[in-house]
Amino acid sequence: MDCGAGAGIQPYLKACAARGVYCSIVITVVTTQNTLGVQVRDDVIRYRYGDEQHLEEALKRIFHYQVHIHKPFDFDFIGGSFHPSIFRVYASSTQSVSQSLQTSSKSRKQRMWYLCVFYHRLLDYRKPEFESLADLFGAFDDDPSSSHTLEWKLPQHHHPDSPFHFVNLPNEDIARNIANRSILVKGLYEIWGEGSSYEELKEAINSYPDDRKLPYLTSDSTFRIIVDSFGKAISFKDQTDRIQGMSYIPFKGRVELRNPEHKFWLIETDDYEAKNGLPPVVDKTIFFGREVGAADRKLLPTYQLKSRTYLGPTAMDAEVAFLMANQAQAMPGKLVYDPFVGTGSILVAAAHFGAMTMGADIDIRVVRDGRGPDCNVWSNFKQYGLQMPISLLRADNNLPPWRPGLKEVFDAIICDPPYGVRAGGRKSGGRKLLKGVVGPYTVPDDKRTGHIPSTAAYCLAECVHDLLDLAAKMLVMGGRLVYFYPVLRDSDSLDVDFPNHPCFKLVASCEQMLSYRYSRILLTMVKIAPYTDEIAEAARIQHLEFKENHVKWMEEGNLHAAVFSPDFPAIDERHNKCSTKDPKKKYRGKYV
Repeated sequence: MDCGAGAGIQPYLKACAARGVYCSIVITVVTTQNTLGVQVRDDVIRYRYGDEQHLEEALKRIFHYQVHIHKPFDFDFIGGSFHPSIFRVYASSTQSVSQSLQTSSKSRKQRMWYLCVFYHRLLDYRKPEFESLADLFGAFDDDPSSSHTLEWKLPQHHHPDSPFHFVNLPNEDIARNIANRSILVKGLYEIWGEGSSYEELKEAINSYPDDRKLPYLTSDSTFRIIVDSFGKAISFKDQTDRIQGMSYIPFKGRVELRNPEHKFWLIETDDYEAKNGLPPVVDKTIFFGREVGAADRKLLPTYQLKSRTYLGPTAMDAEVAFLMANQAQAMPGKLVYDPFVGTGSILVAAAHFGAMTMGADIDIRVVRDGRGPDCNVWSNFKQYGLQMPISLLRADNNLPPWRPGLKEVFDAIICDPPYGVRAGGRKSGGRKLLKGVVGPYTVPDDKRTGHIPSTAAYCLAECVHDLLDLAAKMLVMGGRLVYFYPVLRDSDSLDVDFPNHPCFKLVASCEQMLSYRYSRILLTMVKIAPYTDEIAEAARIQHLEFKENHVKWMEEGNLHAAVFSPDFPAIDERHNKCSTKDPKKKYRGKYV
């Protein structure tokens, strides 16, 4: 323990963290050192006695430490600093204090608009994933009463499905964290100028404030300019000409192509007139800006299914699994559960982000045996060097294995329930047992080894009800339930009543078009109320109403027949007529 840390707080905490031990420091005033002197941190000193929770949050934002306040004496704000009474900060470091203070000092700026460039796929998923990550990284901490939605703007003349969107974020650190983790964000940029021609672009860049540009144009920095486009290809010669045309920007640093300190992007959107399957653009737009953050392009190739050790017929695509993990806000310290784990594709994605994982499946051969000792669910985690699951259970979602009274264990539940297209749902019992032909029985001891329990069909309506009931009991407050829900499409519009529960609030629904006949919706729900007997009864009544009013295929398991039946004229005929009228590629919207 250091009773008078002063400026020594940085080396002390760094030394303790390097040795993996905890330390305590006495702080009487929190300051930030810079070249001009010492600045008192206003966001800390404004908290008064009796408001220790907010003080802890402020210190966490500054130090990026796990902070615990111990206050044996009173303290108050007196004359520009804290009264010299004792309070301690117990810290286990994930980032050095000096680096944290430097980063915090640089990034505590006024909210800014950034250009977000998405990959042009899974259009419904783009903003919900972005906003989930924004919530994870603290974009709404300054306004806890907000609706946890960001402010978005479209560039002029752009289609709503355009990959280009302006988004308002609190600071650059949050923007960088979102871009670096997101699956569908190609990059986030601080735009220095935009225009419909290079003359307009030059005028816009020259009028951009110098105090925003000059820190990145210094002689001791390295930089690179990258030319990109959407809707057309630009030859290498044209790219070179465009880069040379940016000579009016007073770059003083050295060009570095491999690992520059600053990357600048010149991005063009095509003013194409012909139909080419992309969102229509009325007028040409040129953007120039500094890269704030970019996606990890090696992530999906590393985890692609074709290189996975153990696969099953319903293994979740790597890209969608990572999107589900982002929607669930998987991170170190959180426990994620998948009640339909299968070959573990979803848990692999959650484990990549540092979460502890746990799964269950009704088929004991999947969770116990796989295809041998070197080809099973465990080998998938070993393949990528990930933390092994805490446990894999043989369990039935219809008859959960948890002891009575156990509640609020998991931080997130992520799953893809069986809905009968590639695999149907099963529950314990068998047909004879469920019909009452035979009574419950106990497996003899000499037959337990290798015994596979009998199962019966498990309709989707019952499966979803059981899943919501499980999540209401086992999720912590604020925990997230992320799961897929199938729908049949008999028109271009989608009007579906999703399952609901009194404990949950639906925060996102993202449609993935699987064919012209059906799609699946990724539902993200947040737990907002504790589980009680009264809520359980209200949920049971809601389920009965939902089960009674829902379409017939849901209850009788006819989704597979509806999807693959050749008798589906409503969509097939319309599609054939459209394809014969105009052979040119049309914008396909959410079908990308």
